Amino acid sequence: MSAAKKVVLWSKTGCHYCAEVKELLGTHNIAFENISVDGNDTLRDVLEVKYGIRHVPVVEVGTGDGSSYAGWTNLKLDELETLLHA
Repeated sequence: MSAAKKVVLWSKTGCHYCAEVKELLGTHNIAFENISVDGNDTLRDVLEVKYGIRHVPVVEVGTGDGSSYAGWTNLKLDELETLLHA
């Protein structure tokens, strides 16, 4: 993955899919910002506006300057790996 990319993980406590994503990111030594939606419906509202969903995990991969992001929402880890290394 390019050093210029930024990764943001939207997650919640107790979500086993979120734990799998964190493990995948750790395995590949990919630093990420974690946004916890625990008890915060406003953050879920943001996900609904951006992606039409309210569930987590959601992973956003973008450039370091934040000018563009690609969102991963489908829970297919192989597709996330492809997005991370694009």
